[in-house]
Amino acid sequence: MLIHIADAFDKQLPKTLAKYGEVTDDPKRAAEADIILVRSKTKADKGYLEAAKNLKLIIRGGVGMDSIDLKAAAERGVKAMNTADASTVAVAELAFAMMIALPNKIAAADKSMREGKWLKKELERTELHSKTLGILGLGRIGLALAARAQAFRMRVLGWHPDVAFTDYAEIVDSFDEVLAKSDYISMHMPLLDSTKGIINKTTLAKFKEGAFLINTARGKLINEEDVVAALKSGKLGGYATDVWNSDPPEKTPLMDAPNTLFLPHLGASTKENMTRIGIMVDRIIGEWVNTHK
Repeated sequence: MLIHIADAFDKQLPKTLAKYGEVTDDPKRAAEADIILVRSKTKADKGYLEAAKNLKLIIRGGVGMDSIDLKAAAERGVKAMNTADASTVAVAELAFAMMIALPNKIAAADKSMREGKWLKKELERTELHSKTLGILGLGRIGLALAARAQAFRMRVLGWHPDVAFTDYAEIVDSFDEVLAKSDYISMHMPLLDSTKGIINKTTLAKFKEGAFLINTARGKLINEEDVVAALKSGKLGGYATDVWNSDPPEKTPLMDAPNTLFLPHLGASTKENMTRIGIMVDRIIGEWVNTHK
């Protein structure tokens, strides 16, 4: 059996998986592989899957499955899985770090100090304490973020199509109500046809004046031009994102917008998370092998 590691995983993973067969990271051998491991860089579209003639199992190291054409995989009898449980802590901590950094002007303060400026009066901070956090998507990561926000004595509102109750947030049935009541909004939704561009001119108009938007989900959940307009008008107090329309982003109007904080898709990139992903990949392959003896 041949296992192809298409993207960056834990350096020890090839050694761990060697018990199942040959392991390679040579892209030229993807067509031979029985199992392929991808993250966000490799786009396993219909053409990619058709070229992998021997493929039986494809594993996404992470949460979102939008980098894999699930319909094409199903048509070819390829099982597609992810390691969703592994990334919860890493992404929740990053979302919270961004939520702290943006209103505290940490990036702007650091930049100004390095430029020899002393902006003690100019850089005004705001606190998270007693503010309302709206979480769009109460999956593993959304709930982990809610638990952290409670420790900061924030009020937490949650919206999710099929979550009726939780100890960590007040469930709000209306998406629009979360937008209207929240000082901070954090996005934890999958990219689907129904969610693409869900943050746009129409929905931004429903935001609380000066609210902060945090995005560690997918770049295409927002309309970039509309978010820029909201930032320039003051409708949005700030926008922090770790995700983009492409990695790295091509020309984007966000770079000219005020009150922003940008990261290069670091959400899953902790040492601990890469170890957890490796453990889950090993478990998934082991279970798959046992059922296909």
